[in-house]
Formats: sequence, C-alpha cells, structure tokens
Amino acid sequence: MKIIEAGTTNAKRFLRRLKERKVDANPEIEKKVAEVVEEVKKKGDKALIKYTELFDGVTLDKKKRIKLSEKERKKISGEVSKDLFSIMKTAADRIKRFHMRELRSGWIYEEKEGILTGQKLIPVSTAGIYVPGGKAAYPSSVLMNAIPAKVAGVEKIIMCTPPSKDGINPAVIAAAEIAGVDEIFMVGGAQAIAAMAYGTESIPSVDVIVGPGNIFVATAKKQVFGIVGIDMIAGPTEVVIVADGTANPDFIAADMISQAEHDENASAVCISNSEKVAKGVLKFLKKRLANFERRKIAEKSLKKFGAVIKTKDIEEAMKIANTIAPEHLELMVANPFKIVAKVKNAGAVFLGAYTPEPVGDYLAGPNHVLPTGGSSRFSSHLSVDNFMKKTTLLHLKRKGFHYLSKNASQFAEIEGLIGHSLSVKARIKGRK
Repeated sequence: MKIIEAGTTNAKRFLRRLKERKVDANPEIEKKVAEVVEEVKKKGDKALIKYTELFDGVTLDKKKRIKLSEKERKKISGEVSKDLFSIMKTAADRIKRFHMRELRSGWIYEEKEGILTGQKLIPVSTAGIYVPGGKAAYPSSVLMNAIPAKVAGVEKIIMCTPPSKDGINPAVIAAAEIAGVDEIFMVGGAQAIAAMAYGTESIPSVDVIVGPGNIFVATAKKQVFGIVGIDMIAGPTEVVIVADGTANPDFIAADMISQAEHDENASAVCISNSEKVAKGVLKFLKKRLANFERRKIAEKSLKKFGAVIKTKDIEEAMKIANTIAPEHLELMVANPFKIVAKVKNAGAVFLGAYTPEPVGDYLAGPNHVLPTGGSSRFSSHLSVDNFMKKTTLLHLKRKGFHYLSKNASQFAEIEGLIGHSLSVKARIKGRK
C-alpha cells in the first residue's frame, strides 16, 4: 500500500473502485433463491427440512425439531460461561438505554379553523431476526437486532439461526434469552427468510425481518420485501478514519486492521492532512500485520479496498469522507466535536482517539447494524423506528370541513375524480 494524493488520477480510480465494490445482483443466485423461496411458500416445513439437510447437513425430525423448546434453550444457554453472560447482560443494558431515548409519542395539533391533524406511532406486531450460524455466529447481533424491537413494543419476536452438526452456538441462544426473544427456530439461509415472510406450519409469518446474512440471505430479503418490511440490504463492512497531525498512527493502523479482518471485500481507509501520520500508518500496518492471526484476509482486504489518502487540509478530507459515505467514520482529530459538524454521510461516527469502532460494535450502546456501500447517504442505523409504523390522524369539525370543502371538491374535479367531489358536495348541501 502506498500513500495516495487526493485529487490525483490514482485517488479518483480508488474511490471509483470503492463505489463499485458492492456486488451487483447475480442472476444465478437470484434464480436459486427464488426457487427456494417459492418452495418454502408452497411446501412449508417440508421444504425447510429438505434444505436444512441439503445445506447444513442436519436432519430435522421428531428428536431434533425446527423449534427449540424452552428446556432446550435453557440447557444450551447454560453452557455459556458466567463471565460471557455478564458481559452480554452489560451490553444489553447499555443498548436498551440507548434505544429507550429514541422512543417518541404521537401528537395532535388543532387549528383555529376546527381542523385537527395528528400522528399515531404503532409498533409492528411481530418481528423476525436472522442470525448467521457456524463461524459467523455473532451474539452481539442478536442483542442489536432484538433489543430495539423489544423497546419499540413488538408483541412477538422470533429468531431463525441455522443448526450445525455440532449444535447451535450457546452464546447466540444466551443472547436471545437476555434480549427477550420469544421463539427460536433451527433454520437458516434463504429458506429461513422465506419462512418468516410467508409462514409455515412451525414458523409464524412476521411483519419485519432484520439481521445480517450471506449473499443468499440478502437476496432472499430483497425478494420478500413488500410482503414484509426489512431493515436493509447490507454489503461488506467499511471504516473511514479522518486524522490530523495529532493522531496516533498506530491506533489508526490497528483500527484499519480490525475492519479488514472481516473479509477480503471489507474496506479500511485513512484520510489525513499529515504526511507524518500517513507514513506512520503504513509503517504500523506492516508491523502489526507481520504476526497477525488473520493476516491473509486482512492483507487481501487492504490491498483491494484499503488506502491512505493524503489531503491538503481536513476540509478536503471531510469532503472525501462524505463522498464515500461510510458505514463507520472515525474522527481522530484534535477537536472532533468541531469536525463532526461537517459530517453529512456516515452510518456511525466515532469521536476521538479513544473511541475505536470495535467498542461500538459490542456494548457502548449505539446500534452496530449500519448502512453500507454508500447507503448512509439516504438511510440510517437500525433503530426503534424500524419496528414502528406512523399512522396519520385527521378530524374535521363542521366549520373545519366547510373551510376546506370548496377547494377539496375543485381539486378532485381537476383530477377527474367526480366521485371524490360528490363525497365532499354531499356534505356541503347539508350545511346549515
């Protein structure tokens, strides 16, 4: 990796590659997922049993059922150490406190003309959480997805996670117990998404599906959107670190590696106005990668989608950061609270040298389910709002109706909707 000067052809080429890194729809995968979704829709549990055996190598029968019983949940979660359970409980408490502050109440406004308008906020009735299995089992994601749903007031929360021959990760089940998940099902992949969207004999249909997954899960979520709501279509993870001359280059290198270790399509970018810091980052990246356990993955990621970009000032650095619109944005500058005012596009912002992104991933409080691939330009982190509906309210007193009726009738006639106009006029004629 070399230092790239902002504004050069190399910098423009890198930013273009970063923008295009999100994998486009794969027709072959789209077709396979559509087949799975359709079969689950038609055959229900029978299809789930078939695909669980085919993809996960696990046979679901009378002994190993689709739904985990309360006894099984208690037994599996009991395998978690007291220390880990305590850590997850601390995380859950902090996440809950953060999301409690997002809660809003409805409102009603009355105008002097006798017109009342308002808004009512209603939680969805049911929510489904998808949790990956195997090596990609993340109990932190269970907490981040289930707790805001619980805070929102969702009546029933279910969770689907794929089984393996070695069973289900106990930490995932323990996290579900802590977060208040009502039912857990041993089903994964596109078939789990289809089951939560359409319902089967064992799995109820839900109103909203949230949670991370591989390309098959993401494609299935995209295909069932409209039947149910979804959180987002997440792509590879990313971090952008804006640093001035006061930044510690070793901290920056460590944070870049922490993001690059996810997978080879992850992105880690440092943007600095300091030549010294930029050179220091390269030096510490090399030093830290030398004996890093996940070196191969991190190196591939940094080679493909990593960069150290040198700018003339922090103003230019922030313009580039806003163009990238990253999932995570770290501000390692002397006065981060001043610079944060310049942030336009970012899923989450981490202010200062002692606010590394991994702390936010686990238990600081803010949600780690964030928009990726530049989608922070128009979307936000997972929140209570993902599990709430807004319904408008309107009440017209007699004088309020007559205040608006003439214009409403004329508007309807302009659009050619005579019945709409007659609905209004029927009441005008009854005016006293």
